[in-house]
Amino acid sequence: MNHIELGQRGEVIALNHLLTKGHQLVETNFKFKKSEIDIITKKNDLLIVTEVKTRNSTALGAPHLSITRSKQRQIIKVANHFIETRGIEEEVRFDVISIILNKNEMHLEHIEDAFYPLA
Repeated sequence: MNHIELGQRGEVIALNHLLTKGHQLVETNFKFKKSEIDIITKKNDLLIVTEVKTRNSTALGAPHLSITRSKQRQIIKVANHFIETRGIEEEVRFDVISIILNKNEMHLEHIEDAFYPLA
């Protein structure tokens, strides 16, 4: 499986995880300019923006460690555009789902409030 297929499988696994936790799907793969939000859900009056990182091993470290401050800023920009264009009033939370997926294992870590919009 190539890295694109791996990423797509990871997003499906992450979405299923969120749905089993009571999230309601709002949108997947929302694009703005050259950036994208993987999953947008709602739960308990919160709009939750989730970035999914999937790798086949931890050789390069845990997947979520690849989400740099620059990547966080991109996600926040896309989220702001989504919120403004949809007239959303809910509070927003940024989560990360980190997945290791290979033929021997599937490990998922859901990090709530993984980062915050800072100036």
